[in-house]
Amino acid sequence: MDLDLTAQEVAFRDEAREWLAANVPADWAERRRRDEPMEERFAYLRRWQRRCFDAGWAGVHWPREYGGRGATLIERLIVIEEMARVGAPHLPGVIGLEMVGPTIIAFGTEAQKQRYLAKILSGEEIWCQGFSEPNSGSDLASLRADARLDGDHYVVNGQKVWTSYGWAADWCELLVRTDAGAASHKGLTCLLVDMKSPGVTVKPLRQMTGESEFAELFFENVRVPVENAVGQVNDGWRVALGTLMYERATLGAGMQVTFRRQYERLAEIARQTGKSGDAVLRQKLAQSRMEMEVMRLAQMRSVSRIVNGGVPGPEGSLQKILWSELNQRLQQTAMEVLGVYGQLAGGAEAVDGGQWAYAYLRARGNTIEAGTSEIQRNIIGHFVLGLPRSY
Repeated sequence: MDLDLTAQEVAFRDEAREWLAANVPADWAERRRRDEPMEERFAYLRRWQRRCFDAGWAGVHWPREYGGRGATLIERLIVIEEMARVGAPHLPGVIGLEMVGPTIIAFGTEAQKQRYLAKILSGEEIWCQGFSEPNSGSDLASLRADARLDGDHYVVNGQKVWTSYGWAADWCELLVRTDAGAASHKGLTCLLVDMKSPGVTVKPLRQMTGESEFAELFFENVRVPVENAVGQVNDGWRVALGTLMYERATLGAGMQVTFRRQYERLAEIARQTGKSGDAVLRQKLAQSRMEMEVMRLAQMRSVSRIVNGGVPGPEGSLQKILWSELNQRLQQTAMEVLGVYGQLAGGAEAVDGGQWAYAYLRARGNTIEAGTSEIQRNIIGHFVLGLPRSY
């Protein structure tokens, strides 16, 4: 594992830094603290993704023939880290960019690539991922949403839940059961579903942060053309695993930079308020900083494996546990540093515009979303350590 960047990678990093310094919206630092409707914020972010796309900074790891830069995985991580370093707006089409797009590139037909990929990159079309169901979250293979073949269409019925960006999505990568008589992991198919199709209902789920980042999706006799199946029919489990591995491969890359910035701000507040004299609190801050370094090195190890092996592996589950549980501990420590003021979400007395109160509440979901910590530990135990399966 080489910890140093090559001359080419340094030049790529410097190019990214120069572009970001000139193009990150000047009003973003203030706007990110503003309480505004999600729809307005989302429109703002879509304009930012379009600017990134026009300059070649969206989907840099995608092949050139599909609109990317053909960048290496290391270069992709450089872009993620540089955006986090300057606190740039996030790209609202992240599910399409990091999960659906790579899945279509790996498993899709040429017609699907030509139809969908460019609009994913530009942010013209936003995607969501329809996997989890009310009784099939961590046990994804038990899903019950079904698709029945009717001529040249599938007729889809069922429900999905905890769907990120479901309220804003134009399209959905939907996992359904197409063979009810097959074993649980068999008989699944991945479909690309137009969210504007008759029979699709979206119901936002209100979170304790006050926003509705997730949604429930209901499908009632929704007709999906057969050519919208990704990969082989009844082989959707393999496609779904590919999507999840793409999700986890670099999910924590920018987070370790964001966490480091939060740590530095917390250390500054602790010094200003005299809390740095508390030995226990000082130890908690130091522990968080050490875990961030572990996270950074684990990310590099995971990347090295992908570079050598060509595909992401189960080590991505280790990163998921690291960043999700680290963030919860860090936000708890933040509440101890800030005291009662850390609970304020707005107003003159709110620290940093209430960002800490939001971060603390939002972190509660980290160990559930993108695969629970319990499931991630089972994956690591079986596929990394070679232990027997946990049932």
